[in-house]
This record gives sequence, C-alpha cells and structure tokens, in this order.
Amino acid sequence: MHRPPARVSARRRTALTVTGLCLAGWAVPALATNFPVLPQWRATAEQVAQAGVPLSELAPNAPDSYTVKRGDTLWDISKLFLTSPWRWPELWGMNLEQIRNPHLIYPGQILVLEKANGRARLTVAQPVGDGGVEKLSPRVRSEPLGDGAIASIPLHLIAPFLNEAVVFNSDELASAPRVVAAQEGRVMMSRGDTAYVRGDIADLRDWRVFREARPLVDPQTREVLGYEARFVGTAEYVRPGRVQARADGKDEIVPATFRVTSVRQEVGIGDRLAPVAERDFASYAPHSPARPIDGRIVSIYGDALTAGQNQIVALNRGRADGLERGHVLALWRDGTRVPDRTDPQRPLIKLPDERHGLLFVFRVFDRVSYALILNVLDPVRPGDRFTQP
Repeated sequence: MHRPPARVSARRRTALTVTGLCLAGWAVPALATNFPVLPQWRATAEQVAQAGVPLSELAPNAPDSYTVKRGDTLWDISKLFLTSPWRWPELWGMNLEQIRNPHLIYPGQILVLEKANGRARLTVAQPVGDGGVEKLSPRVRSEPLGDGAIASIPLHLIAPFLNEAVVFNSDELASAPRVVAAQEGRVMMSRGDTAYVRGDIADLRDWRVFREARPLVDPQTREVLGYEARFVGTAEYVRPGRVQARADGKDEIVPATFRVTSVRQEVGIGDRLAPVAERDFASYAPHSPARPIDGRIVSIYGDALTAGQNQIVALNRGRADGLERGHVLALWRDGTRVPDRTDPQRPLIKLPDERHGLLFVFRVFDRVSYALILNVLDPVRPGDRFTQP
C-alpha cells in the first residue's frame, strides 16, 4: 500500500532527506518559497520516500561518499552519482511542502550514499572527531543563496544572458528610444562615450542597448515565433531632452543625453534602448519535462553557424508548449541518407537519429526558449532536433 510521506517515521525521513539542494546562484526573494508543488515532483518525492533509487540508476563509479567542494554544482554532483543527472529528485527525498525550495548544499558537507535491498538513497553527514561522520536531521533553511551554497549549474555561463537574451512577441523595438547622434560626429560609440537619444524615455537610470531585432523563424513551420533583440551594451541616463525655441521663433529638438557604460560591441546610430529588466532570481533545478516534447533548434546565439558545449541556442518551443526553466532536453543528430550498397537497386536509406547531447533550459518566453548546451558530441546546427531526455 502506498503511504503518503507524512506517515513515514521521523527516523526514516532523516535518512531520506538531503540537507541541501541549491536551486539558484543568487539571493532569492521571499516569494520564491511560495512556488506551487508540481504534481510530478510530488509523485517523485513520494516514490523516493517509499523506496529510494534502483541501484541500476547509479553511475558505474558512484562513490560511497563525497565531500562537497566550492565550485561544485548540483548538476556535477548528480552526475557523479546518477547515470541521468536530471533525475536527481529520485536520489534525494525532498520536503514536499517546499518542493521548489529544498534545503541547501554547502561546501564541506559530506554526502553519503546508502544502499539497501537493491535501492539507494543519498543523505548528508558532517565530519566529527577521529575521521567519523554524524548524520544530520533534515532542516529547512531560508537564508539567501549568497551565503556560500552551491549552484544548480555553472551559473556564470548563463548569467550574462539573463538580461541580454531577449525575445519580443512583436517588433516593438521599432518604436523604442533610438540613438540619433554622438559627440564630434562619431558613428560608433564605446564605453564612456556620450550618445544622444530620441524617443519616449522613462526616468530610469540604467538602460540596455539593442541592435535591430531579427525574426526567429520556426525551422519546421517557417512561422515567426518572436523577435530576438541583439544585445549591444548598456547606457546610463544623464539628462532629459527637450524642445526649445530658436531665435527665429521655431521649435527645435534637443535629444536626451546618455553615457555608454559597457559594450558587447560598439553602439551605433539607430540602435534602440530598453530599460534594464529586474534580474530573474527564479530556481533552476534540473528536471525532465513532465510530458513528451519534440522541437528544433532555431538559431545559435550570436553570429556562429554551429555551437558546442557551453554555448547558447534558441529553441522553437516555449511557455505555451510546456517548457520551463530547469528542463533538461536531449539533442539528436539527424540520421544521414546513404545508398544501400547491398541492394542491386541501391535505394537510399535513412540511418536512425542518434542522441548526442543535452540542453539545459534557462530562459523561457511564450513561444521561444534559450538553452545552454551542457554536453555534445558533434556541432549543433539550426534545425537540429531535441526531445525530453
């Protein structure tokens, strides 16, 4: 009979719960603890509370214990113990009331792999005298994640893109404030240069600068899914523009003044401005989609024709298709078509598609998402396929 975890004894709950899975790399607002409990996560946690993980799901060289080091990530540790790192909820029992904000793992903590009756669980211990360890009881922590807890994935790889990778549902940048001139007749501007801007400018200090947005076209349907704004840099609002009277009585326009504060590439006349959005501090727990999904790579972020490990790609699936932050996806290499040389007619045959990499979704829009390539065997190209792992 399947018992709910609330009836499991306190001692057993201790052996089933890890004292810490960090789900983000920055401080988390109080509201982050109020995420809903997803049904599939609750079902997984209940299953773990009853049985643990089959030994067949463990990595071949999974250690009996591991001491967390600074620089580790949840993904790294899950990969150390499991053949499928995104299935980490099946290794750790979790607090069901805070399923999206589980406990935190810190450098120096010892993770102990317990095996019994063909199953495995991961618990947390701490060192004591004479080289021994002491098991810790589960405890909920609410400290901000800037206190040294490890991150879910290498967040330095995606942090720059949280404000830079932007998709608009329509080409709204066409009506955004625009750079109209620079000092001394310059055409391009670098850090510290002055830019003059016209348009409807809110009284905000920090702005992002974008080049004209380009449409993201679905490789399958040829439908425009959104408009990707190419990030150029940032600028600081210095003083407003105005309309003033000339000596002849006619009005003349004086543009607003901005100072370029950083550049990915030089700012040019015609570039558009948008306010710096509040950084999204939501969780990034690696997990598999709850339902099957099949899609294609739309583009490689930047100007590259192909991409490899730790690069960013745009996907033709988004929030409307059920994708969410933290989803892990499988990359597939399209099987080539070759002649069957054993057949006198030499018909063309298509070789099976082969899985050759993993994606981690970190930014989701209505119909488009951005993902980090976690690992891959061959170069990734627009049009390549992805599915649930």
